[in-house]
Amino acid sequence: MLATLDDTALDSGPHKGAAPERLCVVERKVKPVEELIRFVTAPDGEVVPDVKRNLPGRGLWVTATREAVNLAGRRKLFAKGFKREVRAGADLGAVTDRLLERAALDSLSIAGKAGTVATGFTKVEAALNRDTAIALLHAADGSDDGVRKLRALLRRNEDRESPEIPVIRAFSGAQLDLALGRSNVIHAALLAGPASQGFLTRCLRLMRFRTGETEMPGPRRALDKEPN
Repeated sequence: MLATLDDTALDSGPHKGAAPERLCVVERKVKPVEELIRFVTAPDGEVVPDVKRNLPGRGLWVTATREAVNLAGRRKLFAKGFKREVRAGADLGAVTDRLLERAALDSLSIAGKAGTVATGFTKVEAALNRDTAIALLHAADGSDDGVRKLRALLRRNEDRESPEIPVIRAFSGAQLDLALGRSNVIHAALLAGPASQGFLTRCLRLMRFRTGETEMPGPRRALDKEPN
């Protein structure tokens, strides 16, 4: 039988400074907040994902996977934790996914404005040949031909002991266009810089939420767009 939730599962608001730990109400384990998603309640009782961990009010924490969020809803753990009538819709997992995806794309936009994103097959190929790319992006709905060519180049780089780099295919071409303020973005290379690292961190959160994986995939297994 699931243990009765108590106030130790809640916090009193956003937390600053050193990374604290919080209790996941599903697994009943204390984890670093980077491995959790915070939820709060709106004035009308709607459960809201606080993916940036900055919304006011008392928060409830859930392991940052879609499976855990959906389980919390099915077991009515939000109502038990907040000790009040709340509404956690059946689409809460999907809503959380969209917010995490939006956060990643916003971060990609910042990287683009910082000049650490090279777009277009030729520029991506050049970045790979110079070993200046730290990650590779492909539009999820783009042609596989360019993907195969760049994958072959990545494998040749592996043969000369170049570092393995993450490959991300989680966003549509339209999403990449909008985030980078350009048209027809099919391939892009992420270059070194703080903004690029911020984007990769948010991509990792999105991947963990969708798949449970905790490491970015390399050339042989791209981070793909969420299945329909």
